Amino acid sequence: MDEVLTAADASSSFRSNSSPPFLSPPNLPLLSAFLSFALAQFLKLFTTWYKEKRWDSRRLLGSGGMPSSHSATVTALAVAIGLQEGTGGSAFAIAVVLASVVMYDATGVRLHAGRQAELLNQIVCELPPEHPVSNVRPLRDSLGHTPFQVAAGAVLGCIIAFLMRSSS
Repeated sequence: MDEVLTAADASSSFRSNSSPPFLSPPNLPLLSAFLSFALAQFLKLFTTWYKEKRWDSRRLLGSGGMPSSHSATVTALAVAIGLQEGTGGSAFAIAVVLASVVMYDATGVRLHAGRQAELLNQIVCELPPEHPVSNVRPLRDSLGHTPFQVAAGAVLGCIIAFLMRSSS
C-alpha cells in the first residue's frame, strides 16, 4: 500500500525538524570555556590589586598573571566535554591533549620568554642614552605563568564546567 504525504504532514514535519538558531540548545563546553576565560581575566584585576596594591585595567586583556585564563579555558572545555559526552570519546581525548599542551607551554616556553624579556628590558635600561637601542620600547614580560597560577586556572575551569553542567 502506497502512503500519500499530504501538505499538512510535510509542513508539520518541517516545523518539528527546524527550530530557529536562538532556540537551539546551548553548547555547554563552549559556554564553559568562554565563561572560564572571562572570569579568570576579571579575577586578574583583584589578584593584581592584592599583590601590587594598584588597579590595572590592562589585566583584563593581558596574558600572564593569576589565575591563568588559558588554563581555565582549556580545562573547562575538557571537563565539560567529559561531563557531556563521556571520557571515552575522541572529542574528550583531543580536549585533554590540548589542555596539556597549553598548560605545559604556559609554565615552560612562555614563562621563560617572559623572564628573558624582563632581563633584556633591564639591560636596555642600563645602556647609555646614545646607544641605538636605548630608546626601544620595552618588551612585554608578563607572558607565562607559574605552576601555581596554571593550577589555579585549571581549578577555576573545573569549577565552572561543573557549575554549568549542574545548572542545565
